[in-house]
Amino acid sequence: MDVYTYSEARQNFSTVLDKAEATGKVLIRRKDGRTYALVPERPSASPLDVPSIRADVSTRELVTLIRDQRRRIGGRGRRTE
Repeated sequence: MDVYTYSEARQNFSTVLDKAEATGKVLIRRKDGRTYALVPERPSASPLDVPSIRADVSTRELVTLIRDQRRRIGGRGRRTE
C-alpha cells in the first residue's frame, strides 16, 4: 500500500487517485502524523440488474404461460383472478 505525504498527494492528485483505483487504497499522512485512507467508491450492483431481452410475446400470452406453469407445479403462488 502506498503512503503519500499531504503535499505529494496534493501535487499529484490525479496519480494518487489512479493508484487508489488500481490498488484499492492509498494512505495520506499529514505532518502531525495523522493518516487518512483514500479508497475508491465501488458502485453497488443489484443482483436484479440483468440485461433485458426482446420477445415477441404479448402481456396476455405471458400471463397465460405463467398461469399454466403454476398449475403444472401444483398451483403454488397467489391467485390474481
